[in-house]
Amino acid sequence: MKKTLLRKAGTAAALLLAALPLQGAAAPLTLDETIRMVQEKNPSLKAAAEEVTAAEARIRQSRSAYYPQITAGAGYTYIDPVSEMGFGGSEPVQFMPNDNYEAKVTARATLLDFGKRGKTVDIARSGRNAAAHSLDIAERDISYRTVELFYGILFLRESIRVQDKEITALQKALDHTSKRYQAGTATRFDVLSTDVRIQAARSKKLSLQHQLRRHELTLHRLTGLAVNDPLELKGSFDVRPSFSDEASLVAAALQRRSESKLAAEQEQSARANRDIAMKQGLPVVSASASWGISNGYQPEIDEIRENVAAGIHVELPIFTGFRTSAERQEASALLRAAAQRRIDAEQRIKTDVEETLHAFETSREKILTTQSQLQQARLAAEHARARYENGVATTLDLLDTEAALAQAELARLQAAYDYLMNNYALKRATGETFW
Repeated sequence: MKKTLLRKAGTAAALLLAALPLQGAAAPLTLDETIRMVQEKNPSLKAAAEEVTAAEARIRQSRSAYYPQITAGAGYTYIDPVSEMGFGGSEPVQFMPNDNYEAKVTARATLLDFGKRGKTVDIARSGRNAAAHSLDIAERDISYRTVELFYGILFLRESIRVQDKEITALQKALDHTSKRYQAGTATRFDVLSTDVRIQAARSKKLSLQHQLRRHELTLHRLTGLAVNDPLELKGSFDVRPSFSDEASLVAAALQRRSESKLAAEQEQSARANRDIAMKQGLPVVSASASWGISNGYQPEIDEIRENVAAGIHVELPIFTGFRTSAERQEASALLRAAAQRRIDAEQRIKTDVEETLHAFETSREKILTTQSQLQQARLAAEHARARYENGVATTLDLLDTEAALAQAELARLQAAYDYLMNNYALKRATGETFW
């Protein structure tokens, strides 16, 4: 009695200690925390963010054409010989100095270009928007990849647990078969058959462990965690999504998907380029003004004096070797190509939603099917074990039912995993933010 109480007390103490959190142990990572860590560490996302910053700078560069461009310059020039003339045998008069000095400030500005500067700014804005959409696509893809790794690790760990259960059950059957073989009620073939099933289950477990290690290494790299750091994940395969009909999902996808927005921005940029090409034959009116100091003015050519210059310049291309017409033809073709790419992007989005929705509904049906199969396999395994222990069933019957139970559990787990991943795939296809 005393030993029993001590044993129960020891068991209770062990359970209590196991329930207490270990000091300094890292808390399990949730999916949201894992995605956030990956986004903070991923170099491609940092590069895409820098490209958005660069696109913002290009907008300011294009707007600079609206402001006058001011430059300052200074120089020295030595000239020999210089123009001179003598009158009546007198000493020659020099019209310019040998040493010429000049310093000036010049301002130049475009007064009229028929809207070409505005179209250039529009192109820069479209580039900025396209860079932002590309960043959204990169964030979505790396987040979805994280979801695949996160739940893939949970799936593989659970699959290994199922394999351990099968190995334990087969080992128990092997022990029982060995005893019957020693008693003369079983054959050597029964023992070997059971052992072969155990080795096959262990081989499958090794394959699962290899896949698990690959997933863990990839997630370690993406999150920036050290390879030796424990990777504790907190998640489940329980999901209850809600969504509208297919037409509503397609409409939402066309409105929210970054691929559609990116294609529209590229078409907008191509249209602005076409507009610029169409205006290439129009004149450009510009003005300039400068103030400076220089020498070389009569009658004291060596004296430094102020000087001012101002003017208006009109440039009209007359013949460019057919370059203008070729540029217009190119810009029009690129605009038509961009329009076709936008249509193609919309069609691909629609197909993506339809295929993903069908896969999601199929996985939901598989959950119901595999649940029934699992219940039947569990019941069959219980009956086979009882019949085998009573000597009614053969070893082969027991091994088949144990294998069928393991396969049913794996099929149920696979269906739950597919259902969950198809739910996230549907969110990605419709442009819903899940990160």
